[in-house]
Amino acid sequence: MNVAELVMEPLVLPKHSDLFPHQVGFLDQHFETLKDFPVSSHLFTSLNNSCSDLDTQFFSLETHLSKHAVSWISRSFPAKTALHKLNLKLASIQYGTGSKKIQQILFELSQFAEELRRIQNIHNYVDTTLELETLVGDLEDEVFFAVNHPNGNIFSAKRSNSSITADFQPKNERLVQALKVLNGIEEVLVRVAKIQPQWHHLLKSVDIRVDKLLAVLRPQVFADHRNLLASIGWPPKLVTSESGSADIRGIPNPLVSVQGSQRECYYQSALALCALQHLQTRREKRQLNLFGQERDAGIWVIDELVSPFASRIEYHFLRWVEQPEYIFALLYKITRDLILGVDDVLGPSIDKARLRTYGAKAAWVSAMVQMLSKFLAKSIFPSLCERYKEKHERAEVMSSWLHLIDHIIAFDRKMQSVLSLENYFFLKDTDMFEGLSRSISVLMLFSDQPKWLNVWAKIELKNAWRKLKAELKDERAWLIDNIGNFDLHIEKESEQFLLSTREHHKSPLIAESAIRFSWEMIERCQTFPAVLPRIQFIRSTAAKFLWHFLNVLLFRCKGIESYLDNPDVEILMTICGSINAARYVESKLREWSEDVNFLEMTAAENDSNISRKNHVTYDNSCFFWEEIKSLLEFETNWLMEIVAALLRQFETLSWEYIQNKDRFDQEQEQEEFFETLSWEYIQDKDHFEGEQEEFTKERDSVASIDFVESLDALRRRLSACKMSLNPKDFIDLWRSVADGLDHFIFCSIFTNKIQFSSNGMNLFEADMEALFLVFKPFCGRPEAFFPCIRETLSVLKISEGELKQLQVALCNDKNRSKYLHSLGISHLSFDQIDKILSSRKL
Repeated sequence: MNVAELVMEPLVLPKHSDLFPHQVGFLDQHFETLKDFPVSSHLFTSLNNSCSDLDTQFFSLETHLSKHAVSWISRSFPAKTALHKLNLKLASIQYGTGSKKIQQILFELSQFAEELRRIQNIHNYVDTTLELETLVGDLEDEVFFAVNHPNGNIFSAKRSNSSITADFQPKNERLVQALKVLNGIEEVLVRVAKIQPQWHHLLKSVDIRVDKLLAVLRPQVFADHRNLLASIGWPPKLVTSESGSADIRGIPNPLVSVQGSQRECYYQSALALCALQHLQTRREKRQLNLFGQERDAGIWVIDELVSPFASRIEYHFLRWVEQPEYIFALLYKITRDLILGVDDVLGPSIDKARLRTYGAKAAWVSAMVQMLSKFLAKSIFPSLCERYKEKHERAEVMSSWLHLIDHIIAFDRKMQSVLSLENYFFLKDTDMFEGLSRSISVLMLFSDQPKWLNVWAKIELKNAWRKLKAELKDERAWLIDNIGNFDLHIEKESEQFLLSTREHHKSPLIAESAIRFSWEMIERCQTFPAVLPRIQFIRSTAAKFLWHFLNVLLFRCKGIESYLDNPDVEILMTICGSINAARYVESKLREWSEDVNFLEMTAAENDSNISRKNHVTYDNSCFFWEEIKSLLEFETNWLMEIVAALLRQFETLSWEYIQNKDRFDQEQEQEEFFETLSWEYIQDKDHFEGEQEEFTKERDSVASIDFVESLDALRRRLSACKMSLNPKDFIDLWRSVADGLDHFIFCSIFTNKIQFSSNGMNLFEADMEALFLVFKPFCGRPEAFFPCIRETLSVLKISEGELKQLQVALCNDKNRSKYLHSLGISHLSFDQIDKILSSRKL
């Protein structure tokens, strides 16, 4: 549509907001007033001509573009051909098929590049060498000035504070400058060690020169710092009471009392010493290739505070060798009274030098503990170990050793409370926290002396064994409390079988003593920071002690083993008491093994190469598994001994009953059951309480006279075991006895080829009902634990009609199992059922 057509169409003017800015400007330019509308026809003609010109120009441009495109396309074909040829030449060069001259050029280029790299490396090496030479030269100048300061001892007490400050300032400035140069050298060496490790000769030569300068500078820095400490009155005097005891009066802290220029000088000197140590630590980490790892070492400025104490306090320590409580009291008081001043004065210096993340307090406590450890390792424990070898002095040494260990453990706990270790849980490195806990424990001296650890373990073991033997002499040691005498009737709550305390286990008092002595030995090494020595100590003390206690139980049972052929009540109670003791100890060991400390030790032991004598891994998650396994074997073996003894006695007493097979073949009536049972057997309300109705129901039943004695003996032994044995083991006991009797009586039927008449079946049923009554106090349905006897009675009592169906079912291999299950028979085989049926006298 052209402009003419648009004019002919009805005009619909657009909204002002829909117009573009240039359109609005065009309209404003040509139609300023209403008078401009008559000339619109001329404007239309002008616009129409302009559109025609533009269409002509567009067509011309389109024609020229097409020509140029065809021209460029025609030129692209030769370019494509040239690129393809170049690609072929490059491929021929790559695979050696090109020109030898090009290959030679490429080889020379690679050699040239390698030479350039070598020259660049030489240039870098020369620049680094010159940089290091300049730095080392500057260091030599600074060290020479600092060491050859003309003012001598500037910290003499005779000099005024202003004089000390005036002389200390230039020397300290030179020292600070030397440390800056040292740090600059170390920065370069670290960079070289990481980027250019092949320049190790350069590193070594620089380290040699720096070490020589440090060998001159370090003693001078330490000497100046010590002189400054002496000038401010460190260490403070220790004034004891006239009696010579550990009643130390107030200990003044010179670090707090010093003021003015001396305080500033000491701060600057401490800061310089910390900076020197920080530099030394960096050098050692670089030389040992320990980049990014923390190293646990003492802080020099703290060590300089402690070392003057060591010589002065040793005088007091040597006076109190026989009274170690004074030694620990004195050191604890010094540490506690001076710790705040040390932290206030030296804390900023240590933090500024970035030596450690746990600051001046921890370093102060650690240094004091290490000082005490060195004294004990030098003056106390060697003499005790030598005296321990002499038998006539062994008792006295044991007493002294244990007394000393008591004070060490108490001292470690007090020092940890001073430091408040919980405030250091935020340490980023777990190894650092472990290192801190180790450094504040006097017990750590045993880690460096395994022989002393062995002596300590022997003394602890002998002391515990001596206390246990003393308690074994008491007649009440093996008494069993009846507090845990739970009724095992089925209506009782199941919670009664959850054994927790010694009374619940019916364990004798001696077992409680054994557990207490074992735990005391374990507790004495709980503050031992090192895990592996702690494991070794527990294995050598508590674990061995428990083995000794197990031998006591075994020896006690072995001593009466010969009486088990005809066990009386006292024999059974003795063995039951030993089983209860083993069960109680076993439960405690399981409880201990679930503690997080023992889980940690178990994991450490599994990860390490600790070799234990006769060690066999049964359960890597349980610390005391070997001891638990031996206790379980003891419990099981002697429980089975009781079961076997009861079954042997029953077999002996019921011999005539079993051998008299004619009784079941006769048709005569037997005497009533209640006339044959002894009056005591029937009226024993302690064991048959609530069962009188059951007896009344059985009055019209009959039982064999010679079967009563064996039942009565069995009842008495089981009642004694129930009173003496813990509920858990007693359940296993009576069920095992029931299972044994079930098999014994059932097998005796086939062995003696018994024939059952009608009255004989009634007699056998009455005898078995009497047997079930013996176990009635222990469960609601005792016949359920005699499956063979119960099913034998079912087969004997089967009717004629059911018998024919059963005989038909037994002939059918497919349906006989299903039919037997419908009759409630699942424990008897087909041959056994056939023999029982054949024993019926029709």
